[in-house]
Amino acid sequence: MTPEETLARRRRGRNIAMLVVLLAMAALFYAIAMVKMAHHGMTG
Repeated sequence: MTPEETLARRRRGRNIAMLVVLLAMAALFYAIAMVKMAHHGMTG
């Protein structure tokens, strides 16, 4: 495996990890928003 292939593979792995982190954060923010709206609806 050439150094270029190694770098490309490492970069691809890092990109996939970043995608997973971003999707997890989006899901977390969505869940927090849903809980806040549901809680607000109960009290209001």
